Amino acid sequence: MPLLDTPLELPAELRPRLGKARRAVAFTGAGISKESGLDTFRDVGGVWQQVRPEDMATLDAFRRRPAVVWSWYAERWGRASAVAPNPAHFALARWEEIFPYFTLVTQNVDGLHPRAGSRRLIELHGTLAWARCDFCGFRLPMGEAVAKSPDRPPVCDCGGLLRPAVVWFGETLPPGAMERATEEASLAEIFLSIGTSGNVYPAAGLIDVAHQCGACLIEINPEPTPFSRLAHLSLRAPAGEALPALTEAILACRPPNT
Repeated sequence: MPLLDTPLELPAELRPRLGKARRAVAFTGAGISKESGLDTFRDVGGVWQQVRPEDMATLDAFRRRPAVVWSWYAERWGRASAVAPNPAHFALARWEEIFPYFTLVTQNVDGLHPRAGSRRLIELHGTLAWARCDFCGFRLPMGEAVAKSPDRPPVCDCGGLLRPAVVWFGETLPPGAMERATEEASLAEIFLSIGTSGNVYPAAGLIDVAHQCGACLIEINPEPTPFSRLAHLSLRAPAGEALPALTEAILACRPPNT
């Protein structure tokens, strides 16, 4: 489907499914935050074309050059804190009111989803909003940690170093996060894939799970992805345009108090 008209016309064959669905899952990647002013990771000019992941996003890099890695993440946290959630983030927060069972699964660490009001949230790759001790697990809001020590990682009371509470390459996901996300994807009647390349595993495997379990797949991405062929509806538009329009279109085909 091309860039959106207003209002969005849903395909007739999908309206009954979208109108009666009670379980929905949204899966978001860095593309949803691009309209807020944050870089994506794998697009042209994205984060991983500016720096190498092995230099800034591994535990080994942090242990070799803790001050460099901490300063880089402190800058990223500052950028994320300075921008605002966009209409796509706010639209997804509304889905918690529309569907009795809704889960938002995100690969993003920028904290824009909770700032927009999302509460039923699984942050697969952790969050920049917090720093944690790599030794004892103590957590501190990132703003406090950066204010205390902007140029090098603060030292915890246990003697360990605080680091961003994100998942680096080679690390496991937060305990139970992938299991919960997989269960929700397997139960979903609607599965949204928004602003993600579909190339980062195991997270991208959620799309396969939802497809195999019979969900109505809706993809929102300006460019095709490896999963576009599976989608029942593809919206080739920015998320900030597509998600509010999709939300209104779904509401229009749902009976009151569904």
